[in-house]
Amino acid sequence: AMQEQQLTIGGETFPLPDPFFVLATQNPIEQDGTYSLPEAQLDRFLFKVHVPFPSAADLTEILDRTTGKENPQATNVADGAMIMAMQALIRQVPIPTHVSEYISRLIVATHPGSSPASMVNQYVRYGSSPRGAQGLVLGAKANALLAGRYNVAFDDVAAVAAATLRHRLLLNFEAQAEGVTSERIIADLLEHVSQEA
Repeated sequence: AMQEQQLTIGGETFPLPDPFFVLATQNPIEQDGTYSLPEAQLDRFLFKVHVPFPSAADLTEILDRTTGKENPQATNVADGAMIMAMQALIRQVPIPTHVSEYISRLIVATHPGSSPASMVNQYVRYGSSPRGAQGLVLGAKANALLAGRYNVAFDDVAAVAAATLRHRLLLNFEAQAEGVTSERIIADLLEHVSQEA
């Protein structure tokens, strides 16, 4: 469904509505009865966003909003048509050739063997797929728009690199044993992959 935007049940195909996207949560504590997603399915997620535990001030705000006599109500900030319009606008943002070439070099450098980032060569088993490059482009375009710009810069790529790539790098046993994270490897990539061709 995530790739084809349709479901087939009993030989009958059902198209999924637009916009269609999937949000998934991952609980790092409770894993009984859950199964890890295969890499091919993880790759279909545009971003993996870490949501840290709230600060004391944020937790107090959560308590104030959720434990009083008033029942909190969610309000719509966008409908499906608006989301689709925003998605279309993001795709219209031009990306300079030198930035898209940089993204290609970054993705190629996620693969061990000849990466200019030594951490990739030491700790990565498998690097990103082409979907990672597509995610970097779309994420960088969205980041540029959110910053009020209609052009993509290298800083936009760096801003979305961790969220776009952290779930697309398969680390080896050595990385796991040494506590090396994909975020550290991505930072090493950004430092060692040249922005100049």
